[in-house]
Amino acid sequence: MPPNAQSVAQVSRDLGVSDVTLYNWRNQYRDRGNAVPADPSNPENWSGKNKLAVVIETAALNEEELSAYCREKGLYVEQVRRCRSAAETDADVERPLTAAERREGGKQ
Repeated sequence: MPPNAQSVAQVSRDLGVSDVTLYNWRNQYRDRGNAVPADPSNPENWSGKNKLAVVIETAALNEEELSAYCREKGLYVEQVRRCRSAAETDADVERPLTAAERREGGKQ
């Protein structure tokens, strides 16, 4: 990822780690909820899970910290703001649970 974007092949050569291992590490990191781009050239195509991770990671940051975070992750501040807005909009339209869903939820 920017600012030090390198290909997997380059990182593999530099570290002496196979590209398969690097992809596995990336997937494990993503599965833990950390923001890892599926397509670093277009964060708009990230999964909802990765976008949510960005929203959570940036929730308490001030403008200066947010700018630094974005530089580190290769994002634009506006992309983070759109992720936040989408999360808020989706939360606003959430429907109430049905009686069956409430009963099912109580069984867990």
